[in-house]
Amino acid sequence: MDTPPRLIPLLDQFDFARERLRQRMAGPFVDSGNGTDVEVVPLSDEEYLWEPVPGCWSVRRHADGPGPGATLLTGAGDWGRDTTPPPHPAPPPFTTIAWRLSHLSELLTLRADHTVGSHSLTRDDYRSRGDAAGAIEAFDAGATAWREALLAADDAALDTVGLSTYPHGSDPENLFLDIVWWVNQELLHHGAEIALLRDLHRSRTA
Repeated sequence: MDTPPRLIPLLDQFDFARERLRQRMAGPFVDSGNGTDVEVVPLSDEEYLWEPVPGCWSVRRHADGPGPGATLLTGAGDWGRDTTPPPHPAPPPFTTIAWRLSHLSELLTLRADHTVGSHSLTRDDYRSRGDAAGAIEAFDAGATAWREALLAADDAALDTVGLSTYPHGSDPENLFLDIVWWVNQELLHHGAEIALLRDLHRSRTA
């Protein structure tokens, strides 16, 4: 199936942002923006879980319970992500690389499932990872699944309200094309946050 022309720039943007974030976390290099390779030290477990300020939300072992201000750890498996039922705290707590990457990987994985999969996965099913390498693998898997969902979309799908039944957003009320745009901005802004946290961590430990 041919990719609808109006999806192509969004798909290209997704691919660029995905690869840039992966390189920024795993290395060995990332493009500086002008074609120059900048060396990247792969994300360590310590940095992945680094809490730069008091009261951070993060990914934690279920056995240890939620962090400050959180009331539960969402997800299956040994590790979960700090959260509370709505309404969430305002202003929101500062979050670690682990929290941000788990959130991003989860929304990619679940949205793919609720577009071309079983339409059944929830946050309670998602398994956050407690190690950096595993979290990067989970991000890759989620991004690949979402990209496959995009490639399955034709023009009619892009104009379908509720094509994605993702239960933790406004997907059931929105055109699928709007959801594609929304996922891209999630990837772009969380990717930028993770990159900044990496810069701050490097400066702290220099």
